[in-house]
Amino acid sequence: MRLTRIATAAVAACTALAGVVACGGSGGGSSSSASGTYTFWDPYPQFDGSSAWAKLIASCGTKAGVTVKRTAFDTTDLGNKALLAAQQGNAPDVMLVDNPVVSTLVQAQILNKMSDVGIPTTSIQPNIIGAGVIAGSAYGIPIGANTLALYYNKKVLDAAHVDPASVKDWDSLTAALKKVKAAGRKGITFSAIGTEEGSFQFLPWFWGAKGDLTRLDSADGQAALSLWKTWVSDGLAPNDVLNNTQTTSWQEFATGQYAFGENGTWQLANAEKAGFPYGVISIPARAGGAAPAPTGGEFVTVPVQKDTDRYKTTARIVSCLTSDPNLLATDTTLSYIAPTSAVQSHQVSKDPELQPWVDAVGAARGRTSDGLGTQYPVISEQLWTAVQGALSGSKDPKSALEAAQKAVANHKS
Repeated sequence: MRLTRIATAAVAACTALAGVVACGGSGGGSSSSASGTYTFWDPYPQFDGSSAWAKLIASCGTKAGVTVKRTAFDTTDLGNKALLAAQQGNAPDVMLVDNPVVSTLVQAQILNKMSDVGIPTTSIQPNIIGAGVIAGSAYGIPIGANTLALYYNKKVLDAAHVDPASVKDWDSLTAALKKVKAAGRKGITFSAIGTEEGSFQFLPWFWGAKGDLTRLDSADGQAALSLWKTWVSDGLAPNDVLNNTQTTSWQEFATGQYAFGENGTWQLANAEKAGFPYGVISIPARAGGAAPAPTGGEFVTVPVQKDTDRYKTTARIVSCLTSDPNLLATDTTLSYIAPTSAVQSHQVSKDPELQPWVDAVGAARGRTSDGLGTQYPVISEQLWTAVQGALSGSKDPKSALEAAQKAVANHKS
């Protein structure tokens, strides 16, 4: 891959990346020219050199016969620096990036196909690797996956005489929320903030109605937004969902006043500390069954290098990181569900309470899947704008989604 082509594509991709990460700033770090040193970038600044994660990366380098120099960035900063590093010809050897960013980096022509560098992906669940598959080729391996489900407060449901097993579709969930409200408690909290977090939380309901991200204003999409609007209007969900991040939404649920809270695997440790008995169920689809929720998590990728001889060693490092034993250790640390059924089985055998999350991940899908690629950030921004408009009362769900679809169409043209 010629670096001049990469530089041009990287500049063009900056606009597309803006919906997921911010563009700007200067490049950080570089790939060492020394054959014995390989560079690794990840979005985990919370893990210092003494952490299990850092030690795992170092050990995989040792097994490959090299030293790995790791640099951790904030998630937003990492995507930005990846584009700039490509322009400058000093991309890292291995890079761990948030899954929606993969398609943008592929468009910028700075990532290798896994098949081209000799890294197999056949053991990865198709729906989990989907966010990193473009035109039939995988450009990364998921380190693990997280997704959304409904946490519930057993005490609140018991007081309202609601059996969580009775929640199988939208009608039964709404009926449960009404019983909870009638019992003097609060219904459900979630994040509808005007950012990617709001879209992320709305997608299970949108997809659960069989909504299509290429047709935001379909009757199915309108049904999903009307559901949320009705909950807020009827006092089954609080008005502050408009400003809730996933963190503040969790904080509301953790007060012990709410029956349900939509949130992710990353809250499991906090759930154990909440001080009340809880459980987890899949987000129900409109007509029943588990709704597809979006996959979260990062992909291990191999950026393009001028010295292609480096790829053989890079592949050994990546294969070490994504081996079954190391995936098990990593995903336990990160509260992720593993991307392979074999490791998932080990996770559940150690902690049976993870089964609902394994089920949720099994039904999940990538936000950039279905050929959306770099168009997803544009669609997502209009989706969260529509949600904000409908829940605030400035527009009805139908007109909000029609405006969103029109905006997406205008962006394409």
